[in-house]
Amino acid sequence: AAKEEMGDWQVAEWVSKQLERDFDGKPFFLACGFFRPHLPWYAPQEYFDRFPLEAIAMPKINNDDLDDVPEAGKRMAKPERDHANVLKHDQYRQAVRAYLACINFMDDCLGQVMGALDRSAHRDDTIVILWSDHGWHLGEKLHWRKFSLWEEATHNVMCITAPGVTQPGGRCDTPVSLLDIYPTLCELAGVPLREELEGDSLVPLLEDPAAVRERPALCTHGRNNHTLRSRHWRYIRYADGSEELYDHRKDPLEWKNLAGDPEYAEVLRDHARWLPEVNVPDDPK
Repeated sequence: AAKEEMGDWQVAEWVSKQLERDFDGKPFFLACGFFRPHLPWYAPQEYFDRFPLEAIAMPKINNDDLDDVPEAGKRMAKPERDHANVLKHDQYRQAVRAYLACINFMDDCLGQVMGALDRSAHRDDTIVILWSDHGWHLGEKLHWRKFSLWEEATHNVMCITAPGVTQPGGRCDTPVSLLDIYPTLCELAGVPLREELEGDSLVPLLEDPAAVRERPALCTHGRNNHTLRSRHWRYIRYADGSEELYDHRKDPLEWKNLAGDPEYAEVLRDHARWLPEVNVPDDPK
């Protein structure tokens, strides 16, 4: 199909037209959601053509990656399913190509919207937040899709520009949570915060990307399975009490689980204090 026939392109066109409005001079909130690169990995052929099969940089895979992972983690990885099937049918390189094609198509859709904002009267007084709902495994940890507590599934896109607050080209390496988006928008827009919010405003980090944030980012998958990501560490504790710990300064691909090494007992304790004390019951469905 031509890109003009794709739903995401049509969303980009609609949002771009909205940015031509003056909204009667009043503040406005405009949400734009793109489906890609969600499965199925369909995109116009021109985007596949940009990634010749032989030129694709493949993920770095450790075939022994699950050897030091607790059984609870192995059950999440399910290497006998997606990863085994992709290898069995010799589709690894083709799958990575399709993922790249869909991301590139989404990038063009986003570019269309940002171009419209840049041409509009709103370019200098509009807060823009770009984020994705989760990351994605392409065979890392012998796993595909999301549904895990490792870096690939929990590390996602997050970009914020706020006129008068952020600086062009600024970058913050502190892990944060998607729960922080709403309180951040509230503070930037001057809207009162709701008491029940569990996230923290990111305005201090927007003003100074080097500011210290003590609280690590939390992600949960399944009841009482949690991961905490601090600047240098990833800590995982499963519902059965088993653990993983990775030092991202030395092991960004999370190949070596340090949780069983007494040398890191203090790191484990320091992160475990941030684990949730209350876990909601399983969904009866």
